[in-house]
Amino acid sequence: MPRDVNQPLAQPIFHEPTFNETVRSADPAGFLKAHPSDSALYKQIQNLLTKDVVSFDQSRVAPGDLYGLQDALGVHGPEIIQGINSAGKIIFHAAGDSGASNAGKYKNEITVADQLTMDAQTSDAANRPAFLFHLGDVVYDFGESKYYYDQFYNPFRNYPAPIFAIPGNHDSFVVPNTPADQTPLIIFSRNFCASDPVITQEAASLHRTAMTQPGVYFTLDAPFVRIIGLFSNALEDPGVISSEGKKWPGVPNFQLDYLTAQLKRIKSEKYKGAVLLAVHHPPFSYAPPKSGSGAGGNHGCSSAMLRQIDTICQEQGVYPHAFLSAHAHNYQRYTRTVHFGQSDYDVPFIVCGDGGHNVNPLVQGRRGQPPQEPHPGTNVEYLESKPAVKTSGLILEKFDDTTYGYLRVTVDKDQLAIGFYEVGAGRSLAQSRFDMVTVDLASHTMVSN
Repeated sequence: MPRDVNQPLAQPIFHEPTFNETVRSADPAGFLKAHPSDSALYKQIQNLLTKDVVSFDQSRVAPGDLYGLQDALGVHGPEIIQGINSAGKIIFHAAGDSGASNAGKYKNEITVADQLTMDAQTSDAANRPAFLFHLGDVVYDFGESKYYYDQFYNPFRNYPAPIFAIPGNHDSFVVPNTPADQTPLIIFSRNFCASDPVITQEAASLHRTAMTQPGVYFTLDAPFVRIIGLFSNALEDPGVISSEGKKWPGVPNFQLDYLTAQLKRIKSEKYKGAVLLAVHHPPFSYAPPKSGSGAGGNHGCSSAMLRQIDTICQEQGVYPHAFLSAHAHNYQRYTRTVHFGQSDYDVPFIVCGDGGHNVNPLVQGRRGQPPQEPHPGTNVEYLESKPAVKTSGLILEKFDDTTYGYLRVTVDKDQLAIGFYEVGAGRSLAQSRFDMVTVDLASHTMVSN
């Protein structure tokens, strides 16, 4: 049984990070702390979800600094990094929206976490994922301390590698009357942005130590790849990374300066690896044209946020090789053609928000009419809204709105490959792969699989 979280262990516990239990344990039978129904809560705060943003602390490091995978790994970091370099590639997982808000959803979260764990534990050394990058909404409904054990630590108790994360809206929205010392970002930061690898009260009897990210936004520097993770705040929609000219006065502008400094560093270093940008709210999420049948899914595009990102990319002369997001509870992959400098870049924009919480249809019925889902390869340029860069196409390449899943990303010195893997019983890793996109790093163009 987990220990009483009101009696935290003396800190710090370990000098080195710990990622999984020594002995593999069975799936939990159910919630230890049952989450009440969320319908009444959502009815109470529905209006607040459209206007209540949150402030957050500045990163512990300077805007141009990096957070190294080697540092996060502790004493074994150098040998693990050496192994990755010797293999000539790095592999990692990514997923979002994993938290199960009630007992009925818990099995889905456990199933996803189990397949991620099995992949990490059974792959040979050269093909073993080095970490999981969580794309937000770790704990539902709104990041309460008492649900971290059930929704994060217990499902991932056997995952044998670091789990990094950016907060989602459910990890940051403050429900009215929440005590100041129990707000979601405080809890998130205690478990993902600790200054030392300690066991937090949320981990209870388990041994995974808190991650030591420098803040709720950070850049993970690993062999062959840099992942710039931004915090897109607490609204249901849209994503917000700044005050947007005082439209959201409670949101600091730290991340604009941070993204500028990170891209400037990439340019000055002539960095040759893959550059990924991760943010919880998706820049693009499908909705049918106004003349079509049906309405969009559970979440829409965050166009203003993308314009700010694109503006900084344009100013610094650096554009990411791919964008990763979650929030919409399904899988979507877009190709956006961006005219950058003297070249056309093929940029994958990927939504992976089906990590266990829910799977929602891409299109909902409207006015009694059944929904009409798009065909893969549909031109959806109408989703662009006053882009800050010159674009010449936005294609919805593929989607899955019926199955839970996660991303498995492979990067070497030449290419970035992002695969979406469906979670299902009795299928090998190869059999569970639903989609794959490969990008040539030097040219920013698609490579045929």
